[in-house]
Amino acid sequence: MESAHSLLLNEEAYNQLGEVQKAEFIFEWLRYLEKLLLATSRSDVKEKQKTLVEQLLYLLNSSPGPPTRKLLAKNLAILYSIGDTFSVYETIDKCNDLIRSKDDSPSYLPTKLAAVVCLGSLYKKLGRILGNTFTDTVGNILKAMKSAESQGRYEIMLSLQNILKGLGAAATPCHRDVYKAARSCLTDRSMAVRCAAAKCLLELQNEAIFMWSTDLDSVATLCFKSFEGSNYDVRISVSKLLGTVLAKAIISKHPGAAASRQSIRRATLEEILELLGTGFLRGSSGFLRASGDMLKGTSSVSRDVRVGVTQAYVVFISTLGGAWLEKHFAAFLSHILSLASQSHPKATQTQIDAVCCRRCVSFILRATIGGLLGEKAQIAAAKEICQAIWKLKKVVDAVMSDGNLETRLGSADVAASQHMLVCALQELGNLIHSLGTTAAPLLQDSSAGLLDSVISVILHPSISVRLAAAWCLHCIAVALPSYLTPLLDRCLERLTVLKSSPEAVTGFSFAVAALLGAVKHCPLGIPHGKGKMIMTLAEDLLCSAAQNSRLSAQRTQAGWLLIAALMTLGPAVVSHHLARVLLLWKCVFPASPKDLETEKSRGDSFTWQVTLEGRAGALCAVKSFVSYCGDLLTEEVIQRLLPPLPCAVDLLTQLSSILKTYGSPLKTPSIVYRQRLYELLILLPPETYEGNLCVILKELAADLTASDIQVAASTFLLPPLCHQDDLLILSPLLQENDHRFIEEQLLLGNGIACGSLEYDPYSIYEKDIDGDSVPKPLPPTLSVISSAAKLFGIVCAHVGEAQRLLTLEQLWNSIKHTKGARQQVVQLHVVSSVSGFLKYVAASKGSLGPEEMRRLVLTLVTGALESPNPLLRCAAAEAWARLAQVVDDGGFTAGLAQISFDKLKSARDVVTRTGHSLALGSLHRYLGGMSSSQHLNSCVGVLYTLSQDSTSPDVQTWALHSLSLIIDSAGPLFNAHVEPTLSLIIMLLLNVPPTHAEVHQSLGRCLNALITTLGPELQGNSASMSTLRASCLLGCAVMQDNPDCLVQAQAISCLQQLHMFAPRYVNLSNLVNSLCVNLCSPYLLLRRAVLACLRQLVQREAAEVSEHAVLFAKDSKEKFIPDANIREVGLEGALLTLLDKETDQRLCHDIKETLNHMLTSMAVEKLSLWLKLCKDVLAASADFTTVTCVDTMQEEDGDKGDDDSVLTTRNDEKSHPFTNPRWATRVFAAECVCKIISQCENASSAHFDITLAQEMKKRDSRNDFLVLHLADLIRMAFMAATDHSDQLRLSGLETLLVVIRRFASIPEPEFPGHVILEQYQANVGAALRPAFTSETPPDVTAKACQVCSAWIASGVVSDLNDLRRVHQLLVSSLTKIQAGKEALSHLYNESASTMEILAVLKAWAEVYIIAVQRHKNNKHPLKTTTGSEEGIRRSGSYASDGLLDLVHTDLGTLSRLWLAALQDFALLTLPSEFASQLPVEGGAFYTAETSENAKLHYSNSWALILHATALWLTSTGFVVADPDEGASHLSRPVTPTSMCQGSSSGAPVKSPEDVYTDRVHLILGISVEFLCSLRSDATMESITACLHALQALLDVPWPRCKIGSDQDLGIELLNVLHRVILTRESPSIQLASLEVVRQIICAAQEHVKEKRRSAEVDDGAAEKETLPEFGEGKDTGGLVPGKSLVFATLELCVCILVRQLPELNPKLTGSLGVKATKPQVLAEDGSRLVSAALVILSELPAVCSPEGSISVLPTILYLTIGVLRETAVKLPGGQLSSTVAASLQALKGILSSPMARAEKSHTAWTDLLRSALTTVLDCWDSVDSTHQGLDEVSLLTAITVFILSTSPEVTTIACLQERCIEKFKATLKIKDPMVQIKTYQLLHSIFQYPNPAVSYPYIYSLASCIVEKLQEIDKRKPEDSTEMQIFQEGIKVLEALVTVAEEQHRSQLVSCLLPILVSFLLDENALGTATATMKNVHDFALQNLMHIGPQYSSVFKNVMASSPALKARLEAAIKGNQESVKVKLPTSKHSKNPGKNSSIQLKTNFL
Repeated sequence: MESAHSLLLNEEAYNQLGEVQKAEFIFEWLRYLEKLLLATSRSDVKEKQKTLVEQLLYLLNSSPGPPTRKLLAKNLAILYSIGDTFSVYETIDKCNDLIRSKDDSPSYLPTKLAAVVCLGSLYKKLGRILGNTFTDTVGNILKAMKSAESQGRYEIMLSLQNILKGLGAAATPCHRDVYKAARSCLTDRSMAVRCAAAKCLLELQNEAIFMWSTDLDSVATLCFKSFEGSNYDVRISVSKLLGTVLAKAIISKHPGAAASRQSIRRATLEEILELLGTGFLRGSSGFLRASGDMLKGTSSVSRDVRVGVTQAYVVFISTLGGAWLEKHFAAFLSHILSLASQSHPKATQTQIDAVCCRRCVSFILRATIGGLLGEKAQIAAAKEICQAIWKLKKVVDAVMSDGNLETRLGSADVAASQHMLVCALQELGNLIHSLGTTAAPLLQDSSAGLLDSVISVILHPSISVRLAAAWCLHCIAVALPSYLTPLLDRCLERLTVLKSSPEAVTGFSFAVAALLGAVKHCPLGIPHGKGKMIMTLAEDLLCSAAQNSRLSAQRTQAGWLLIAALMTLGPAVVSHHLARVLLLWKCVFPASPKDLETEKSRGDSFTWQVTLEGRAGALCAVKSFVSYCGDLLTEEVIQRLLPPLPCAVDLLTQLSSILKTYGSPLKTPSIVYRQRLYELLILLPPETYEGNLCVILKELAADLTASDIQVAASTFLLPPLCHQDDLLILSPLLQENDHRFIEEQLLLGNGIACGSLEYDPYSIYEKDIDGDSVPKPLPPTLSVISSAAKLFGIVCAHVGEAQRLLTLEQLWNSIKHTKGARQQVVQLHVVSSVSGFLKYVAASKGSLGPEEMRRLVLTLVTGALESPNPLLRCAAAEAWARLAQVVDDGGFTAGLAQISFDKLKSARDVVTRTGHSLALGSLHRYLGGMSSSQHLNSCVGVLYTLSQDSTSPDVQTWALHSLSLIIDSAGPLFNAHVEPTLSLIIMLLLNVPPTHAEVHQSLGRCLNALITTLGPELQGNSASMSTLRASCLLGCAVMQDNPDCLVQAQAISCLQQLHMFAPRYVNLSNLVNSLCVNLCSPYLLLRRAVLACLRQLVQREAAEVSEHAVLFAKDSKEKFIPDANIREVGLEGALLTLLDKETDQRLCHDIKETLNHMLTSMAVEKLSLWLKLCKDVLAASADFTTVTCVDTMQEEDGDKGDDDSVLTTRNDEKSHPFTNPRWATRVFAAECVCKIISQCENASSAHFDITLAQEMKKRDSRNDFLVLHLADLIRMAFMAATDHSDQLRLSGLETLLVVIRRFASIPEPEFPGHVILEQYQANVGAALRPAFTSETPPDVTAKACQVCSAWIASGVVSDLNDLRRVHQLLVSSLTKIQAGKEALSHLYNESASTMEILAVLKAWAEVYIIAVQRHKNNKHPLKTTTGSEEGIRRSGSYASDGLLDLVHTDLGTLSRLWLAALQDFALLTLPSEFASQLPVEGGAFYTAETSENAKLHYSNSWALILHATALWLTSTGFVVADPDEGASHLSRPVTPTSMCQGSSSGAPVKSPEDVYTDRVHLILGISVEFLCSLRSDATMESITACLHALQALLDVPWPRCKIGSDQDLGIELLNVLHRVILTRESPSIQLASLEVVRQIICAAQEHVKEKRRSAEVDDGAAEKETLPEFGEGKDTGGLVPGKSLVFATLELCVCILVRQLPELNPKLTGSLGVKATKPQVLAEDGSRLVSAALVILSELPAVCSPEGSISVLPTILYLTIGVLRETAVKLPGGQLSSTVAASLQALKGILSSPMARAEKSHTAWTDLLRSALTTVLDCWDSVDSTHQGLDEVSLLTAITVFILSTSPEVTTIACLQERCIEKFKATLKIKDPMVQIKTYQLLHSIFQYPNPAVSYPYIYSLASCIVEKLQEIDKRKPEDSTEMQIFQEGIKVLEALVTVAEEQHRSQLVSCLLPILVSFLLDENALGTATATMKNVHDFALQNLMHIGPQYSSVFKNVMASSPALKARLEAAIKGNQESVKVKLPTSKHSKNPGKNSSIQLKTNFL
């Protein structure tokens, strides 16, 4: 392929290739040439132009394939447009000659076509340059068309389109000729030609004025004709043409010249609509009213014409646009509705026609109103529709009140209005449904009277209208949940009042059922009591049905309908009514067969009608129960359901005889009864009706082969039985598209009705499968067949083999014995049933049975494989494969394959060849590679041959499709065939005419399958692989150029696969360009493919994709995309626009995913772009809501500078890229804002630091940070939070919450002490206020409460008066909820009020917790602050205490409610076996019936409430009265009476002690229950809150005493905390747990102390010896695991320590000895955890008895010293790491424990402590080899702690003491100054130890060393501050020695000390020049001398006397000092201070 990449064709390389490769080579070269020409300089092109033209013309003559000729023509045109144009005329002549040529052979055809394409391309590109040659050319082409076949006509039309495009107005002379030619093509046999002609005419109408003026009528008629017998593509193209021309006729401005020549009248809207209306109603039969058909009344408009015209209506309105529609809406609406009126009897001749006609009208309304209008305009439209409904209602009222004067005429009027009403009501429902809660103003507007109008129509005489009105109410309820309960009440009330009107009974029961169906879409639900009302009413209707025969049928239906709809409310509601339902079910059927017989003999036609209606209803209710309340289907309930079933089946068998007796009125009821019974049986497990299986099977067989079924309804029976992929290819009508709603009617064929609600009123409460539109059940005659076929599969699989065989034989015979069309119908039913049976058996792994069974099934299926109906062949192929799957025998499968091979070899007809080729593919699909490769080879061979059969595109399509299945299933086995298959695909792609789109689609499937098979190997570099890869890419390129959209979709998915496996080789920019072009394609499947591909691309390279899209949009000359404005808003904006317009669920999901991926990878880089997009989308809410509010915000921000943009965008409407986005899009935008904030969190910290952000912005203006956009964020949140749409309000509040949480702590640099959010408090208040109004739904209020508490807790506002605004909102909601569950609104389910109450309580809890924390924090610092700071702190603390005061006023109420909520929560968390003990009426805030739903709300809020309650209990200190009694009792001590919780029932009064105990147990119980079984979804917030609650509780003595005295409770708590620590990695949670552990240990200590104290007091006089031992371990010292608090604590601490320092685990290291690992510094979290654990360990001995303490001490010491050893790392500056400090602290605590001195434990402790000291010393010895990093200072400090804290006998033992002294000596020798300083300090403390036995040995051994050291310094003179410090510390040690020494030695010591000090003194001269350090040393020495001199004066004098030199020096120094003091008195003061300061600082650093 590389050799193809050159400017000129490489002929040498070309000639060496084979035929197929040549075509590939040429195509590749042309592709390359197109890019190259555009990139090459003009002069180079001119140079080679001649050769190039020759080469291209040579190729033109060598019959190129369709894609090649297109490219070739394009290249020629580009070549001439760049190079010289003089030879172009020759080229044009040559082409014309080729076209004129008389050669008609097929081989010459491609050359002719290529010439046609070339002409089109040249004229398109060069246009008017070609002067007047075009008249000849066009004439020539048109002449050629007369004799051309379909491909020629197709290409000629497209070529003419191009010529017209290139010439523009210049082509006027030819317009008429082209128009004539195109007219004939528009009704061509070939659909592709029709499409091409439509495109040509569409181009023509741009310039040809006559098309939309004088010839308008004939253009319209022509289009109507063109719709006849059309396919989907033709309908799209022609409707586009017709719609555009008609729109042009209305809006065009005629050029003046034309107007003067011919006076052209502008068409009016009425005329245009009239024109379209005739097409819709009379089709293409012309306008002669009196044509024969019309007179006979036989002509009915064919459906395809009507569907085509429907699409043309939509194009017409869309072209005119939304603004136009708003203006002319009234006229448009009345016209469209009139289409459905019966004044046009043709439109609604029969019920079937009426349904189809209504579908079309609904589609027009939905596509225009729903698609073009913004929300405001939609509300106006809804009002118009309301007016229309009122008008139609008046007509009906007039007729109904008229009595019977002219009833005949009247009923016609009513009938005429009924279809209009149905359309209007359905559209109204859809409109409100799509508007959601933004429709609220519409319903509140009394002038429109929307609800009244809908409810008034419920009494309409036509059942369709009643159903439509009910459905409309359903939509209103789903959109506006607050209307659900009022509507339900209103309908129930009407139903009760108007029980005697048949219309009212059915109408209002439909309405109630529809509203009940809406409940599952409304999360807030309806009050639980409604279920009971409905049940009672239903029973009443059923019982009163028999009283009045006029009403019995209606009442029966209504009763069962209500019960069936009630079932959709789910088990929680139904369980209360189940017994009554089962009773009614039992009564509706006769008890025994005998009763059934007697029934038959009695009654008449009417009673049977009612009976069947009732029984069908009952069956439906039970079916509804089984499908919606599966949880209630226990064994017992099933047993109660079963008894009536046999009787129901009996009745089924009797139906035919009943029908014979009573005639046709029973026909429909009996069919409905059958269908209902079948549906129920399908749902029930077959075991439940085992006894009746055979009977049912007989009935089913009879149904399926009944003689009176005329219609072959294959299109609804078979699709479920075929494979999804097969359907797409083999039945284009089944493909999903945007017009599915109307296209369905064509699918079903003319005799069959579309689905519609009146066929099955029971479906009104079902959830619709196709999204949100109205349910569309099929007529009962059809649906009974599909239910029968489905049930047949199940029953047949469960009967005995003999019976099965018999039934199948019977079916086979019935096919044989029917003839003609009937035979097809029967065959269809039988095959679909058998196929269902095989599917069921395969799925349940059953077996088929004996040999003859297989034969029979095979015969049945083979017959269908050769049926003319393609769908039937498809289903048969599937069944064929399933048969092989079920039999599961290699031989059998081989036999099947062989049958197909033989047929394919011999048969010549299309049907057999297509059926059997698909059968082969299906076999592979279900059986994998079909075991042997030989099969594979034969299959592939046969299919290759078939796929090249160019005489029949159908055979090619099916064969290729089958081949793709084989490639898919064969996997690696197919590798041998990859190359030949690929070259076959490429050959076909290059040669199959573009008119056979279905062949190309199959080729695309094959290519896709091949790419998948090759997979990642495509990245390979081998020659063969790169050839394969090049071919794949080439194939994709051919498909991308294909005119058919579905082929383009295949190309995109192939490229997507390639990009996944070999991304380097896919040209991303080309791919993105083709995606952008098709982003708004009219074809749904193409848009889906585009988005699926985009979604994959942006996961890897979002930024690149986005850049390519923008570049492409800027480069492309023409405005290539009608809707997506990539140029201005980027790909992201285009996707958002698309999301707003798109209705397809899957597509919307993909768009959101794509945008999410783009946002994740690019939001931080393109921050402004994303925020602007979101803001533009959300700004649309501002149009609706209070714009004033937004404006005030703008004024505030005006001076902030970064908001100028906002001020400009609002005025200038054009720059607003998003016009009226829907609420769903706005919700998505608000969610995006939250995502952007979280993305920025993971990025740089500057996003949340305004000072840093501003600095970086100054440095580089391209930098962009979130914090700079805070104003926008707040504005967006505000706009969303105050919208009409509830969903958007929720999103807005969520955004606000995120903003508050993220930005609360950022300080405002311009005003220190304030934060940046403070300036927005007005906006926050304004955003929250609307959420607390009375009509706001509870979920919004709940969210707003959360925001309120976050805002108050964030501390942004410090001024109390400002806080009060938001605080007031919470107070108002608190008053609202005080009344408990009864007081709140009855609009929603009780659980909704539970949610609101708990949200309020949770918000208050959060505020209270924060207030208490702040109060605590502010209490501590006040002690330390001084003077000026105090004032600032005061004001701060005022605010925080003020917050506590604010809460305090409501604390009484709150605490009561909190305790109640916790009690509820505790009850709800009890396991189900305690259900019987729960209170019957529920808890304080939930009702018993809604407890399941309430659990969720409790689990969201209990944790913070628990924490708050614990804080409140601790603040009262457990000594206050219950808050119920108000504040008056607060100061009095508790009395038993005041504690009585207002229980007037005379229950025993609890003492305060009991109340407190209960409360403590409540809190402990909830905490333990939660913590001991942490679910994976437990939030961090809950766990932390729970632990904090426990901490708060244990902060006060009373609960501590409770826990201390109850050891089991303590142990349980410890075990639970241990689990928390094991299962949660979060350090904060582990620290909180350790804090609770510490408090438990403290409680135990207090308890032990208290017991000891009281024992001592009690036994005051007795002997000490006899005191019992308190504490753990009693007298034995044994600790029992599970019974011991200490043991539990040890386990937990070991867990923490070993997790952080695995080396502490002796098991791991294999020995208890010292190990060889380096010490480490732990991370901050780790250090904190270890330190906390050590604190707990050091507290443990105090909980034990002396014996107990002996058993735990070794462990504690081992761990403490272990931590010391593992973390003693040398840190700079001689600091100790926090863990070392903690372990030393713990050591000190342990060593100074009273147990060490207690007589019982003294000796043991002494031994253990000595061993511990030895361990520490041993650590040291290993330093040399392994522990290089060990810090000597830490170990030395540990030794010092031992020496100073234990009793002397531990350390004075000789061997230990020597080793210790050794260590000190060794350390003194270390050079590191910090180590020396520290050593001196430690010695200082040892020397001062009061007990000489301890201190003296150290003094003897070490004093001399120190003196030597100092003298050494004396020689060197200190140079820096550290050396000076060493000197100072040394002197201090010597001074300490002097004080400790005995009198007789003192003089010696002083005489040592003085010379050293004196030697550091400087005289006056030296003092001037000395360094600062020397001066400091001098000062220090002088001070000390001044201090020592007077103290030991005699010694001093002696020394001075003995050494004159010293004396002289001292005097000189003193003198010098005085001088300097005189000169610079102030400075001398200062020079003395620094020395002192620095020594102090350094000390604090490391001690």
